[in-house]
Amino acid sequence: MNETRRTGGKPATINDIARLAEVSKKTVSRVINNSPFVKEDTRKRVEAVIAEHGYIPDPQARGLAFRRSFLVGMIYDNPSPNYVVNMQQGVLDGVRGSGLELVVHPCNRGSATFLNEVQAFIVRQKLFGVVMPPSVSEDDRVVAILREADCPYVRIASVSLDEPARMVVTHDSRGGARAARHLAELGHRRIAFISGPDTFRSSHERGRGFAEGLAEHGVTLDPAYIRRGAYTFESGVEAATELLALPQRPTAIFAGNDEMAIGVMKAARDAGLRVPEDLSIVGFDDLPMASRVWPNLTTVRLPIRDMGRMAAEKLTARSRGLDPATMVQPEVDPSLVVRDSTAPLPALRDV
Repeated sequence: MNETRRTGGKPATINDIARLAEVSKKTVSRVINNSPFVKEDTRKRVEAVIAEHGYIPDPQARGLAFRRSFLVGMIYDNPSPNYVVNMQQGVLDGVRGSGLELVVHPCNRGSATFLNEVQAFIVRQKLFGVVMPPSVSEDDRVVAILREADCPYVRIASVSLDEPARMVVTHDSRGGARAARHLAELGHRRIAFISGPDTFRSSHERGRGFAEGLAEHGVTLDPAYIRRGAYTFESGVEAATELLALPQRPTAIFAGNDEMAIGVMKAARDAGLRVPEDLSIVGFDDLPMASRVWPNLTTVRLPIRDMGRMAAEKLTARSRGLDPATMVQPEVDPSLVVRDSTAPLPALRDV
């Protein structure tokens, strides 16, 4: 009887695989977990035996052996459900085929129990690692908890806040500048800005880039035309309603995200204004809804799903035998997507 067939008709165990491949149990475990510390010929031999006997590792046993679960956590505090769903899809893209699963932890950074809840989540789940979108990614207190727990992490943020191996940088200020140049080049001068919450670094970066882009065209962002939003549809409606009631209303509004920009559209309709004939509107993110509303929304595109994938790939790099510090750093460069919600300012119209 062939030695490789002697499993007694029962499901093969890791001990069987080790014996049949003539390696140690530890080597089999390393092959299963894609460790870089296995010679290629040994890896192929073990994988061939695993395939022949249909061996399926026990995920719980794997987790106990490594004292970690095979879960990637995504910790987020973001009011835009569309943003969150796109980010989750990207993280799932990045871990597909790795044996890892995604578990999400929504939170409220303003809560008195925020840090305790995050710490309990990390410890309880014994996470393989964590992906942090903004604004959680901008909170150094969370990073300190992760470091204390020796839990790998990757931060997604508008500026660099950590070493490159732990960052996906989105350069939000560039996107704000591109929105400003677009509106200024269309002839608009009374231009308003609805920012996101103060607790988001992206709010400040998008606003900073927007002011700088306007200045390139000799346009000053008047404080009277600035409102604070919350990255929600409702806050966009509220802020735009105030702006459009001004004696000299703005002819264009840049909203800090698409949710608020669509709120601006509603406020414009409620005020009896046409978009873009009477009011040009620009959003930020290019969520799927931007091309589904009417008129289609001109917006700054951030590849949110790709950002989630990049973060997950950095997080899992070492388990694939790669060093995140030496990986090619993909450039996240916001781009302007011009659609139907912006138009040139009519030179002779009294607005």
